Amino acid sequence: MKTEPKRMGVLGCGLMGSGIVEVAARRGFEVVVREISTQALEEGRARIEASLERAVSQDKLTRREADEAAGHIRYTLDLSRAVAEADLVVEAVVEDRLVKRELFAELDRLASNDTILATNTSSIPIADLAAAVERQGRVIGLHFFNPVPVMPLVEVVPAIGTSTATLERTLELAQSLGKEAVVARDRSGFLVNLLLVPYLLDAVRQLDRGAASIEQMDRAMVLGCGHPMGPLALCDFVGIDTALRIAEVMYDEYREERYAPPPLLKRLVAMGRLGRKVGKGFYDYTGEEAEPLPI
Repeated sequence: MKTEPKRMGVLGCGLMGSGIVEVAARRGFEVVVREISTQALEEGRARIEASLERAVSQDKLTRREADEAAGHIRYTLDLSRAVAEADLVVEAVVEDRLVKRELFAELDRLASNDTILATNTSSIPIADLAAAVERQGRVIGLHFFNPVPVMPLVEVVPAIGTSTATLERTLELAQSLGKEAVVARDRSGFLVNLLLVPYLLDAVRQLDRGAASIEQMDRAMVLGCGHPMGPLALCDFVGIDTALRIAEVMYDEYREERYAPPPLLKRLVAMGRLGRKVGKGFYDYTGEEAEPLPI
């Protein structure tokens, strides 16, 4: 059995998927990334190319290294092409249980017996996705953090049926990607979001209750706790719609009030204020500096 995957398929080229692709390509992996539309694929390509250019301008990569990384990446709309020769497939599609289960059932039919099937889900229990797969021993969680090229952590999450061999190979993979892995139990939110999400949701609740302004709350947590950004700015960075979906999954799992999605979060999503990716969330990002918006 192979011990160190060097051919990777990545399904989804959004913020997370494109980051995973870039990191793998920079570490010498041959990567095939698949999207469901030409527009999404081209947007993902542009995101990866811009990130590589930014790394060059910041002297984090040489021009040669960036060009070599770009040369390791192939783009496709064909799922079978992304899976066919991969040692590892990483799913990074929308945080929707049914969408992911349907995809994993298809992956089970397309992938070879030795292929690891990993999910980058941030909240859905791995066992829920492995249930759609006949060969469940090769399914595992591989949860990266945004921005993937910068954040050093990856959560490795074995399900009940994940084989020891799959876990060991995945830990080797994390190391070969230059990441530090923590092994987390298979429960909604795993480890980081288990602790982080209640903090973010409580900040939204306290804002709605008038405890402080957006700017005051974020500034207080930066200055008082040494956080790199405040909770509301972090919600914008993660994506308010993503934060809402994660909260819904975690509340469904635990039925504890601290995981319940605040009404204000739902209202912002309904208004299309999804955070940085659309230019507006708790803050307006369309100007030179982020400005808090009325709530």
